[in-house]
Amino acid sequence: MRRLLLAAILGAVAVPAFAQDLENQEIMVTATRIEQDDYSDDMPAVGLRRPADFLVQTVAIRGDTRDPKQRSKEIRTMLADAIRRADKAGVELAYGDYVLTRLTAQNAEEITLQSDNRPDSERVVFLVKAKLAGTQSGGSAQAQIARYIESVPEVGRAQMDEWGDSSLSIVGPDGYRPAIAIAIAEDANAMASRMGQGYAVEVEGLNMPVQWAKAGPGEVLLYIPYKLTIVPRP
Repeated sequence: MRRLLLAAILGAVAVPAFAQDLENQEIMVTATRIEQDDYSDDMPAVGLRRPADFLVQTVAIRGDTRDPKQRSKEIRTMLADAIRRADKAGVELAYGDYVLTRLTAQNAEEITLQSDNRPDSERVVFLVKAKLAGTQSGGSAQAQIARYIESVPEVGRAQMDEWGDSSLSIVGPDGYRPAIAIAIAEDANAMASRMGQGYAVEVEGLNMPVQWAKAGPGEVLLYIPYKLTIVPRP
């Protein structure tokens, strides 16, 4: 019976077509996955807890030189220098609100100038990432990012600073789908055993995409929003 239940659950978690795009993409943990029909955001009891892959800090390069062309030049020059210095500092740069794209000299123009809070002031906003995944603590990663920001010299009146709180990212969340399914199956098997021969368990929602949430400092919880129901056997 346990083997049959495990096989049934594993067979039900084939990756849906809309989820396959995230098997290799890097995702911000604070981001909300695209809403699906009939999705409930109630987090189930069983999931996969693991270290996040990166600590992610939003940064902004701001400039307030009065001449617009000179202001843009100073900001862009500082951004180019920040990109050049990233590898030496052991960090990566990226942009995006949901799926993250690596920021390089080749795609730096994708980062658009935005109006800042003051007249004659503009900014560019991007992300600085430091590796986690068991290689260092969140505090060490934050310190690494701070050292990197400090290492990038100002250009004219342009300067770079942290913007807001740090977050986490995970690479390829859909790749953890089989491991999540095994955890669900083991929990369902245990529940069925405890209820006795007169009852069975039904698991629904395994076709839903993998979801994520911050589980603690430097850790994420990956889960499928399934529903487990105990029913009497006919």
